[in-house]
Amino acid sequence: MEERTNILIVEDDYEIARIMKDHLDREGFQTTWASTGVEGWEDFKAGDFSIILVDLMMPEMDGYDLCEKIRLESDVPLLIVSAKGEDDSKIRGLNLGADDYLTKPFSLKELTARVQSHLRRYQRYTSKSYDAQMSQYAHGLAIDFLNDAVFLEGELLVLTAKEKEILFLLARNPFITFEKAHIYEHIWQLKNVNGNNTVTVHIKSLRTKLKDTGKQAKFIQTVWGAGYRFVGEPLS
Repeated sequence: MEERTNILIVEDDYEIARIMKDHLDREGFQTTWASTGVEGWEDFKAGDFSIILVDLMMPEMDGYDLCEKIRLESDVPLLIVSAKGEDDSKIRGLNLGADDYLTKPFSLKELTARVQSHLRRYQRYTSKSYDAQMSQYAHGLAIDFLNDAVFLEGELLVLTAKEKEILFLLARNPFITFEKAHIYEHIWQLKNVNGNNTVTVHIKSLRTKLKDTGKQAKFIQTVWGAGYRFVGEPLS
């Protein structure tokens, strides 16, 4: 088995999770089990996984929300494993960024085959992606997503953790407008309330550090009445 084969299983049914985990462990993978969507999100943020198996119906945060949040930050393969076999459930999950959908009950041989197939595809993709770790943009901005670093005009930019998370969220999803509430709930993991200006304050500070305070946005653009989006011009 090649390196980088850590698997995250997000499943609230103990017996199903145990069967999946024991089987994948025997197949030579390293597995982590999360019993809720929130726990799965925390494990994803803290770990380095090659594929994530997600149930849909879970407490605290369901599998749909978890898939959406993960896909905003990573291209890691997402395999939904659910008893919901309706086409609407499959279509919704795939539209949120899942790569595959496995309906319970399933054979362990099929589970292994699906996991290995997505791992092979992802490893080919990442082997190409790691050749160009640095994303460079006009006006001197460079973002090293792999090593969690930001540079401006060749100098390492000192950002707070939240500023960096906001920049990475926007830059990973260029030209997609994010509402302030969406940014706040994704980054701070708290429910947004009316009058909350936390995101506005952090965006202002981030723009200042990026020297992006002119009328014409170089990196972060305000979409009036909607939110913010990343408009950095990538250099080939």
